[in-house]
Amino acid sequence: MAASNAIVSRIVERNEVVYGVTTGFGKLSDIAIPPHRLAELQINLIRSHAVGVGPLLSEAEVRAMMLLRANVISKGFSGARAVLVDLLAGMLNAGLFPPIPEQGSVGASGDLAPLAHLALSMIGEGILFKDGKSGPAAEMLRANGLEPVELGPKEGITLINGTQAHTAIAALLVYDAQRLWRAAHVAAAMSLEALKGTPVAFDARIQEARGQIGQEESARVMRILLADSEIRESHRSNDRRVQDAYGLRCVPQVHGPVLDALRWIEGMVSRELNSATDNPLVFESGEMLSGGNFHGQAVAMALDFLAIVATNLAVISERRTDRLVHPDLNEGLPAFLSPDAGTNSGFMMAQVTAASITSECKVLSHPSSVDSIPTDGSKEDVVPMAMGAAWKARRIIANVRNVLAIELMCGAQGIDFRAPLRPATAVGRAHNRVRAVVARLDRDRVMGGDIELIAGEIFAGRFDECIEWGAEGEVLQ
Repeated sequence: MAASNAIVSRIVERNEVVYGVTTGFGKLSDIAIPPHRLAELQINLIRSHAVGVGPLLSEAEVRAMMLLRANVISKGFSGARAVLVDLLAGMLNAGLFPPIPEQGSVGASGDLAPLAHLALSMIGEGILFKDGKSGPAAEMLRANGLEPVELGPKEGITLINGTQAHTAIAALLVYDAQRLWRAAHVAAAMSLEALKGTPVAFDARIQEARGQIGQEESARVMRILLADSEIRESHRSNDRRVQDAYGLRCVPQVHGPVLDALRWIEGMVSRELNSATDNPLVFESGEMLSGGNFHGQAVAMALDFLAIVATNLAVISERRTDRLVHPDLNEGLPAFLSPDAGTNSGFMMAQVTAASITSECKVLSHPSSVDSIPTDGSKEDVVPMAMGAAWKARRIIANVRNVLAIELMCGAQGIDFRAPLRPATAVGRAHNRVRAVVARLDRDRVMGGDIELIAGEIFAGRFDECIEWGAEGEVLQ
């Protein structure tokens, strides 16, 4: 960082014309800035670009964004001083974070508006949050032993030029989606047991005949989840059905491609976490080169793909839930899983909720990254709309969590009605996890809070504990 900052300083001393250092920005890049106004240039850049609107990013998302921005600057391609990284690290360690609206970025020249709101707090303007309280940024910094930074040449553009807002959200969502994938298998296994389905469709030979990696792993997870089931043995010899409905039989063919996609998405996002996305970039040769590493198309497409594959988890889960509550399809279980159907509606409306938010997922799955509206006087004539892709994917991930929560509740209720027969060992663990937080539905009650509780268990990874997973997310036993 010191070496690249020295290069910037020499450029300023020689009064060379270099974009973002001694010129205006974007469409104004052909306007040279005199030396005595360079400090004003950087401050004005931060203030003018802090134009975000809408709901605020969560604390976790802002902290992730701060960490990623510190990481980018520390790579040494930005020409900035280490003091910027030190301040960001100090804010993270102190629990300080600024309010950052989620709307206002098109993801070209990076997430300019969100990053400008972060930079604003670093120069002591605006406000900062800590422990649920807020105060003027400069005061909050000093109360925690930190000082607002006085920006040097190029440091304003260094703070706001990059993909760190939507990439921060993407990184958190990839982690959440991996947990959803595991919980989706637990829910599917529980539903299959409750519906007296057959695990024959998960035979390894069927998967090997196709050769799709994710499908093979998904089927293996289902085989482990369904091992040693008394429910299965109770109907093995007299089962007149040749095959189950797709929602049960085709779990590997739907969940498997989701795993393949998640691995591709994780790779794309992981590479972006360590990318130099500033512009211009400073190289050891002394050259400063303008390019387009700030363009968010890579992660925007990954986020759109994440939205699509997560939606598919919701689609098949909702169909399994419908089969569990449907009196014509649920293999002798009570209508809507109520022991007193008629006076009580049971899980009737829970399935309606699952259908509603699954449909919303489908609408939100329309990709953002194929859209573009020219900005900055058409200097930025092709933009990826990456932040739109990020908040849509975030909404979908939350929706899928609730859809799976509903299926887990219905599956657990179905398992209750199969007693005294015991389900598979792993399914029994999942049933116990549900019952640890949500009681059996013997008569109607308000279930909104129950759904939230189970969704919270999914978010916390509690259903991962039903079987053993390896460090890379593969099932061990």
